[in-house]
Amino acid sequence: MRNLYSENAFTGLEAAIVLIAFVVVAAVFSYVVLGAGFFTSQTAQSTVHTGVSQASSSLQLVGNVYGIKDSTANQLDYVNATIALTAGGTPIDLSSMVVSYTDSNQGHVPNMTFGGIGTDGGTCPKASGGTLNSNYWCIGEKINNVTTGDILDNNAQMVVMVGLPTSATPNTIFSINFQPSVGAVLPVQRTIPGGLTAVQPIY
Repeated sequence: MRNLYSENAFTGLEAAIVLIAFVVVAAVFSYVVLGAGFFTSQTAQSTVHTGVSQASSSLQLVGNVYGIKDSTANQLDYVNATIALTAGGTPIDLSSMVVSYTDSNQGHVPNMTFGGIGTDGGTCPKASGGTLNSNYWCIGEKINNVTTGDILDNNAQMVVMVGLPTSATPNTIFSINFQPSVGAVLPVQRTIPGGLTAVQPIY
């Protein structure tokens, strides 16, 4: 007896189902691969931008660091350090900078108080002829700075005055770290000389 049913149509349907399954799997796999690639490229781009921002927001020391003895005590009262941006740097708001102090006599101030501009009223070491305030720091002078306030411009310099604690005695090694809100820390390490004068460069 002749079979009236043919399996050719079913074979074609099965092949179509398998083909569609392969296409769907390939599409899902491609989507996953593309998504991972986009995420990786965005992460790399973010890393590059962060690196550029960090590198372009770094500080450098300009010239000597001067120690000032302004009291009758046998100690260094404050230091003046001139800082500037590295070449091609972007402006930095110094009011958000963290200044910390450590010395070999166990003296440590993790976050000195910002006293503003040196002419604004005595909160900075000897600002406006005021009394000495240790553990404060301020901007004593701005050189070639265009922007008003506490913003350090490119190609400009600022003299930073840092009041030292009573542990800053002769022959003491101390370190002052300038940490801007964005960028690398600028460490300044010096040794207080054995004999103190009113003004002296310290190395």
